[in-house]
Amino acid sequence: MTDVSRNTLLDPRKALNVMLRPLCLAISLGAAMPIVAEDKQLYWGDTHLHSSYSFDAYLFRNHTADPDTAYRYAKGYPVIHPMHRGRVQIETPLDFLVVSDHAEMMGVVRGLGRGDKVLADIPIAQKYMGWMKEGRARDVFSELVAGANSGERPEGIAALSANKVRKTMWGEIVDATERHNEPGKFTTLVGWEWSAMNKGANLHRIVLTSAGADKAKQFIPYSSLESWKAEDLWDWMAQTSKDLSIDMISIPHNPNISKGEMFNNVDSDGRPLNAEYARTRMRFEPVVEMTQIKGDSETHPMLSPNDEFADYETYRFLIDTRPDADRIAAVNAGSYTRSALQRGLELEQKLGVNPYKFGVIGSTDAHTGLASAEENNFHGKMALDGTPSGKNAMRVGEKGASGWDMSAQGLAAVWAPENTREAIMAAFQRREVYATTGPRIKLQLFAGWNFRSGDAQAKKFAEIGQRKGVPMGGDLAQAPAKKAPGFIVRAVKDPRSANLDRIQMVKSYLDTDGKAQEKIYNIAVSDGRSLENPEALASTVDIDKATYRNDVGAKELVAFWKDPDFNSDQRAVYYVRVLEISTPRHTTFDKVALGQQVDSEKASIQERAYSSPVWYTP
Repeated sequence: MTDVSRNTLLDPRKALNVMLRPLCLAISLGAAMPIVAEDKQLYWGDTHLHSSYSFDAYLFRNHTADPDTAYRYAKGYPVIHPMHRGRVQIETPLDFLVVSDHAEMMGVVRGLGRGDKVLADIPIAQKYMGWMKEGRARDVFSELVAGANSGERPEGIAALSANKVRKTMWGEIVDATERHNEPGKFTTLVGWEWSAMNKGANLHRIVLTSAGADKAKQFIPYSSLESWKAEDLWDWMAQTSKDLSIDMISIPHNPNISKGEMFNNVDSDGRPLNAEYARTRMRFEPVVEMTQIKGDSETHPMLSPNDEFADYETYRFLIDTRPDADRIAAVNAGSYTRSALQRGLELEQKLGVNPYKFGVIGSTDAHTGLASAEENNFHGKMALDGTPSGKNAMRVGEKGASGWDMSAQGLAAVWAPENTREAIMAAFQRREVYATTGPRIKLQLFAGWNFRSGDAQAKKFAEIGQRKGVPMGGDLAQAPAKKAPGFIVRAVKDPRSANLDRIQMVKSYLDTDGKAQEKIYNIAVSDGRSLENPEALASTVDIDKATYRNDVGAKELVAFWKDPDFNSDQRAVYYVRVLEISTPRHTTFDKVALGQQVDSEKASIQERAYSSPVWYTP
């Protein structure tokens, strides 16, 4: 146990002019202490998983992993992989799951391939059924999917999206969700994906509700074929929630390929954001999916040049099917969550309301029906790349992504009093959730004005945290005189994964000119290193064997930290990032399995967890 500094903070109003070391307590313990809040437990889930009812999942060879299969896999049962037909099984079962198939043509392509009766009397369906029998699935894709993504409405889409078809397919999905819901043991939530694209910008959202089947069957999922504008989606959610007395939220996903539009300074019509927009967005979008199979959306090296860990699972491939479109994403602040949090501070200064006040989660976005976020047990983005030799089959054109460009991540972690639909939804709404890139790192964070150094290692950590402060996702009001915010943090390694390297505090704030700035502090490090400038730990990864050793790092890290640069007049937002030691990436497992090089330069990674933020508002 090392008391890093016992300096007394000066008046926070003078903090910008005085250089202080952090008042910080960092401890590396040999045996992990349990993280259990007295009134909350930690639950793990995936809010973004596609089954064979999604058009693209089916066209990329997922013909059999339906919602029932998805729930059984998440519960820990062995199931059959939809492509290679081998038996697969998750290593650690989930606690909750949302099967979120695309609202657009939900179940239709599956129905075409199976010759479903609900489609039989639709003339154009006969054409597509014939193509499917002839093995022309890519032609179906070109006409329906590519056309929809480009903002067009080909003839087939309107006919195949009739209410009779949608209601039938939706009912089947809702029934499966209801069958597998086991309150207190395994929770299923009704949801879908609203898959909006605007000129190649991915603006997709996962919409979910805590409602049961009786109310879920009273509506048909709103789709981007009705409108690609988020404002229209929120209007529909507001009306539906009111009519049925249910809760609904939408979760922006994969913002890294949104061309800067996910967290823009203007609305869908190009008008500057106003307070009404900000309030509506805050109501319906309390969390953002910041890490998933299509890469990590925390930040980018070009946006955070002083962050040595910014270049993590950077993904650059747009889903832009328009002819002659540039399918490589440009770096844009509106596509990354850290920049969005900063932009939110600036907008709040102007509007009085922060439209980008969100917590963070991870999820997979797998289209295999298999919620696989484990590097050594990754079953691909699509069924087609479910084997090492199938990874290149995913690539479309010279500039397209292969299966090795995908990331085996992520997971949503929720602190809730029980494993039920209502409790999990409430945790999302209060933002007491966090993201990991796959490992089940247990993370808890509290912020307040009266924490002391001993609180971080107290047995009643959570009780003290809740009594003296607010948890992740919370707010700190005007600072008491001559006080800076204090934070207590505890992180415990996944027992099946790697040791922890460090805990970092990521702070963004508005400077005296009202411009957002950022700074990263190491607040706990393993192996007795210096907090000020810790050297990198030696990698234990054996690339030739796809193994690593837990010879370095810590099983648990805890920290007490006070902001040494706090200015009580400046808006600020804080979140914690926890890094593991280096481990093999899924590409390395494939390389060893194949006995040859693979088309990827990424051999090892440092997996991580991200807390939801805490905001300080003067």
